[in-house]
Amino acid sequence: MKRYIVLAFLWFSAQPADAQQRVSLENGALKLRWTKKESGWQLSDVTVHKTRLSNPSGEYTLLYSKEKPDSTPDATYAQFPGEQYHYIVPLWKEITQPVQMNTAGEAFHFYPAEVIHHQNNAVTFTRELGIATMTTAWSIDPDYPADLRVKISLRAKQAGYFSIATPTIATSSEKNLKWAGIPGHFQSNAIEKDFIKAFGYMQGIPDKPVLVRERSTTTLSPYMEMKNNITLAVIPDPGTGRDPWELNAKTQNTWLLGLSLMNRKAMLTPTAYHPVLGQKGSLLQAGDSITFSFRFSIQQKDWYTVYKHAVNDIYHFRDFLALKKTKQSLTDRILAMHRYLIDDKTSLWRTEAYKGMRIGAQAYLGGVYGSNKDAMKNSDYGAMWMLANIMQDTVLQETRLPYARNFKLQQQEHQPGFFYGAAAGQYYLSKSKRFTEEWGPYVEPVGLTYYMLMDAGNVLLFEPNDTALTATLQRAADRLLRWMEPNGRWQVAYDHATQQPLFTEVEDLRPTFYGLVIAYKILHDKKYLDAARKGADWYIKNAVEKGRFLGVCGDTRFAPDFATGQSAQALLELYDLTKDRKYLNAAIATAKLYTTSIYTHPIPTTAAKTVNGIPRQDWEISQAGLSFEHGGSLGSANYRGPILLASHAGMFVRMFALTGDSLFLNMARAGALGRDAFVDPATSVASYYWDVMNKGAGPYPHHAWWQVGWITDYLLAEAKMRSGSKVKFPRGFITPKVGPHQAYGFAPGEVYGTKADLLLKDGLLRADSPYLDYYCAINREQRKLFFILLNNDDEPLHTTLHADVQPGPAVQFAADGSRKTITAGKTIPVQLPPYGIQVIEVNYK
Repeated sequence: MKRYIVLAFLWFSAQPADAQQRVSLENGALKLRWTKKESGWQLSDVTVHKTRLSNPSGEYTLLYSKEKPDSTPDATYAQFPGEQYHYIVPLWKEITQPVQMNTAGEAFHFYPAEVIHHQNNAVTFTRELGIATMTTAWSIDPDYPADLRVKISLRAKQAGYFSIATPTIATSSEKNLKWAGIPGHFQSNAIEKDFIKAFGYMQGIPDKPVLVRERSTTTLSPYMEMKNNITLAVIPDPGTGRDPWELNAKTQNTWLLGLSLMNRKAMLTPTAYHPVLGQKGSLLQAGDSITFSFRFSIQQKDWYTVYKHAVNDIYHFRDFLALKKTKQSLTDRILAMHRYLIDDKTSLWRTEAYKGMRIGAQAYLGGVYGSNKDAMKNSDYGAMWMLANIMQDTVLQETRLPYARNFKLQQQEHQPGFFYGAAAGQYYLSKSKRFTEEWGPYVEPVGLTYYMLMDAGNVLLFEPNDTALTATLQRAADRLLRWMEPNGRWQVAYDHATQQPLFTEVEDLRPTFYGLVIAYKILHDKKYLDAARKGADWYIKNAVEKGRFLGVCGDTRFAPDFATGQSAQALLELYDLTKDRKYLNAAIATAKLYTTSIYTHPIPTTAAKTVNGIPRQDWEISQAGLSFEHGGSLGSANYRGPILLASHAGMFVRMFALTGDSLFLNMARAGALGRDAFVDPATSVASYYWDVMNKGAGPYPHHAWWQVGWITDYLLAEAKMRSGSKVKFPRGFITPKVGPHQAYGFAPGEVYGTKADLLLKDGLLRADSPYLDYYCAINREQRKLFFILLNNDDEPLHTTLHADVQPGPAVQFAADGSRKTITAGKTIPVQLPPYGIQVIEVNYK
């Protein structure tokens, strides 16, 4: 070190006086200039393509604590969320402790004292503090000219806990802020002074420099877009954050990286901390050293472009699909889950007598308000009717659908009054013979959209002459209309006893308006469409444009969740009806925001790991590509990790077809494909939470219906996109709660110009390769059978298809619709390009 200082002194002595006071890094995209002042080397100029950032700084922050930081929660916020929300009470206590509130330890703010190296777009600074020596190397990335690579090295001079913060390149006032976010947490254009709304509900940027953990941060990159259209982001080097499964056990809660949208002084600037004070790696003895490597990306682009740079270029998300290997096709999973669902024992199917009817549903063994291990629930009505119809399955048609229909009829409030037409509750409790909500004695307007209008609407697509169900839907639609306020919004919930609004501290930032879209499509009364537009207009202004959303899971007090993804699909449906581009633009904007609910780290590898005694490669159990149930600091993603229900996959394929944005397509495929490590071999039902791995449905047998639904939506969305809309089938309504997937099979579609109904049948087709997914379609009048074949791999596919058809001439359609005559029989050779589609048309007797 002394030798470097001497050399630097000699070099500076030979320079003109002005050169001794300034150093810079510069290329065609960036220019950074440091100026030597009394307090040290400060950033005096940060310019991006001739646009200067206001408030350049260059100040460093080092946190230090001689003792392990205090873990007492801040009593100011102790009243939230309430003891009854026992799942999230421990999380709230944890995140209001001094370390996460960023009040722990002593903060040392300083500027570098000396330059010890400067050449070829690289500069190294150093500073001696009483507790440590700090050395920082800066350079411009030759591959990404808008990126600054930074490596901070610390050598401790005394024992204690240390945490290195990324330097403050520049700050923004709230007035000059256009957008800022931490993926998985905050996304907004404004600071929110209501701390609970900001930190608990992720609505607005907290007005405190709080830290969030990497375990529920989906992309490790806080970013800030300013009104001069410059986006500044911090991207820690891959490997800095925790590995959720390091070797043979869950390490989800290891905390190595803290992220914030403010520096310790509460000034707006993307900031990262490593190690985290009091956490792994932060305790040092005198003479110990640690390093923190990261980059600043400073681009004259919007936040989404810079965010995608972090996702694709730094964390290599787009390369993930090349690692994937598949053991079971998605189509085979649907067929296997069909067998699971028609088995009363495995699916936990039950029927009960209720008010003169036999109602049916699956047992639900999770927590439900007022239950005594007697709760019952149906999940995806669209998938139930879809599978029964396309498989022509008499077990479903005779022993499931009639009783599920009765369940829906009885699920509605029939007593005149304030709640007339509303959903009585998601669950039926057989011992107390009543319907109830999952988490309390209240009724949500969004519950009308979900459990009355979505479910009844989907059934009525298959059973349009069901007058009783039509009346149920109309009562629900009229109740939703009455509950809509003049400005187009709804309350979050109403108390059963008092009929007064509940959860008034937040607004209903959910796609409640979609229920009226359904009502219009079924009942054809324009008043429903007008009201849907009013509700959507309010939603766009107050949710989409502000990046503020609310969830639908009562157990987390409605922390934002997969309802955000539903909003994108709901807005697309409204655009299809009205052709008003504001709904299309809002749908795309919401979908972009929802990509930040998908994990993109750590980078998947082939590293050897063990899961419940089974050897696995890292990519097999990777969180990358999976969405969370609910994220932020209170969501289940904190402890359980993401979920395996990729309900968004079909919608993301549709978004790719609309926009050409490959992130949507890559995320859809990363979530849907190659997830065998999470699939129960006995039932083909995937687990719900990541940390359960392959233990199957567990206490949630109804989840199999959601899995049938989202897989079908994904496969048929791929078929439509790959064929340029030459293979397409009408979509029904969104399913309740878990995301935006939609039902099919209620009306004919089109396969290269021929009308056809969807068809699946055990034994009709079998492929030698698990990479070949398929759906079938049939035109019974022309006696034509279509095999819709999809290669779900990034390599060419050469395989054999085994078909239960008579040998004879057939027509093979390529993706572009070109055709050739082939001979088809019991075996059909298939060749498909990467992610290709092919359709084979055969005649049948």
